[in-house]
Amino acid sequence: MILLIRKSICCLFALLLFLFPLTTAADVVKPALIEIVVNEKGQVNIEIRASIEALLTGIDGRYKNTQDAPNADEYDVLRKMESGELLAEFEGFKTPFLEKLSLLDDKQRKVSLNIKNVKIPEPGYTKVPRISLIELSGVLSSSANSLTWYYPASFGDNAVRLKQVNEAKQEYHWSQWQWLKNDKPSEAMSLTEIVAEKPLYQTIFSYIVIGFEHILPKGLDHILFILGLFLFGTAFKPLVLQITMFTLAHTLTLGLAMNGVINLSANIVEPLIALSIAYVGIENVFAKRLNNSRLVLVFLFGLLHGLGFASVLSDFGMPENAFVTALISFNIGVEIGQLTIILAAFLLIGLWFSKKRWYKSLITTPASLAIAVVAFYWFIERLDLNYFI
Repeated sequence: MILLIRKSICCLFALLLFLFPLTTAADVVKPALIEIVVNEKGQVNIEIRASIEALLTGIDGRYKNTQDAPNADEYDVLRKMESGELLAEFEGFKTPFLEKLSLLDDKQRKVSLNIKNVKIPEPGYTKVPRISLIELSGVLSSSANSLTWYYPASFGDNAVRLKQVNEAKQEYHWSQWQWLKNDKPSEAMSLTEIVAEKPLYQTIFSYIVIGFEHILPKGLDHILFILGLFLFGTAFKPLVLQITMFTLAHTLTLGLAMNGVINLSANIVEPLIALSIAYVGIENVFAKRLNNSRLVLVFLFGLLHGLGFASVLSDFGMPENAFVTALISFNIGVEIGQLTIILAAFLLIGLWFSKKRWYKSLITTPASLAIAVVAFYWFIERLDLNYFI
């Protein structure tokens, strides 16, 4: 029986070692961010921040990773193009792009939109999706009281908000973000009244969910980091100390990054995050016991991971009137995700095998080596030496 368990565990780790690099080689598919601005004259301006490469190749919300798409090679070619080349590729897509999205008023009248401008950054660090800006314009009927936005699922998930502007009085007001999935249109956004601020409990809940989802299921690199900490010592107190240090650190840098105090490029942050995971895996293999020095390292690595978390929140910003609340809520969600990983690992492995004499040789060592190899693969893949040339 024990021999069967040992073989099963080894096969599982071998499978993880084989599959993880194959499924995490490219960047994630990010939702589009749409901001609709309407002034007192009925003039509409829409800013769409999205990956034009994903639009052209049909890589939408079905794919957690661009590498999963059948035309991933085409996407990789597009994301290396200079901005002028990609703009030429997008030219023929403008008409179907406008035909598929829609902006309706409360009387179901479609607002005629045209593409006013397209801004595409140079490729730069190609391991992170290039976000381009597509600007649309149109004119509303004077009798319109609300707007409903539709962005098709074939373009991916999206988040939308409305800004009411009175240029004469120099007044404006933003609505709350609406996160849209599964090919659903937005809720009606009022044009005749100031939108009420979201209740505090809704802000807390929404940012807890965002933080949790960034770990489970989206944060495979963070999952491996937490598993690396768990594998070396399943005792409760050391694990809690390490997770606490990690949380304090990433909360600190996340807050500083969101306030613009720290701004470190993704081409530096992402490879170093992968390297930190590889280090934990290697240390698990060679260290004889858990030293206090690991707490220092975990704190330092947490500072680094906090900068990675910042890239998630920077996509859609933080509420100005509840910044601290949203920041704490996001980190609570991250913490719940981390504790969920530890609990699952304990129930699957620690509870049954942590006291066995062969725990380190048959579980800690092979699993940690698998984590280290996968993370080092990520480090090389994320390094993108072309960025520095």
